[in-house]
Amino acid sequence: MGTLVKALQTIGTQYRSRGIASFLAMNRVQFFAWLRAWLARLFSFGKIKGSIFFMQANSTIELLGKRSRMRIGKYAFIRKNASIRIDHEGELELGDYVFINDNCNINCVSRISIGAYTKIAPNVCINDHDHNYKRTGDQHLLIGQVAIGKHVWIGSNVVILRDTVIEDHAVIAAGSVVKGHVPAHTLFANKREKRLIPIESESAGLAARESL
Repeated sequence: MGTLVKALQTIGTQYRSRGIASFLAMNRVQFFAWLRAWLARLFSFGKIKGSIFFMQANSTIELLGKRSRMRIGKYAFIRKNASIRIDHEGELELGDYVFINDNCNINCVSRISIGAYTKIAPNVCINDHDHNYKRTGDQHLLIGQVAIGKHVWIGSNVVILRDTVIEDHAVIAAGSVVKGHVPAHTLFANKREKRLIPIESESAGLAARESL
């Protein structure tokens, strides 16, 4: 009952502040975003669990592994052109009221969790794995995990790499590349500098042999 009352109050506030035309246009968008999310959950055949969420146009959720799973909290919102890809035994969890802006990419093959009320700006990329470009061992991927806490703000064009923990109420500055531990209530920002690092591995020898 409380949820219904809150929803009606929100609708009333929107109507008074935006006017009838904008109110109808916005709620039309919201309805289709809910419908897309409902269809995505329906055709996941049980792989997507959760409450009401929203997904705008051209956003996709792909669960490619037999054991891939996704859990979405209530009123999570995914805007346009976002790509969420879960493969192998990947588990992705979005908390209540998580907001994912336009053109974001989330690639999960192990585990990624994003806590409640976290907001993600446009063009953010989150990966729990790297490609094994050195070709050492038999693994095609180097696999880790990503844990993002509650009430985190992630700025535009951020890249979050495997084996990263971002604690509650942290802020990630726009354009940062994050790997490792970010404590709660801190601002993380990268200082950009140009570095050229030689790749010394068996792949360098292989490339040299292939060029002969």
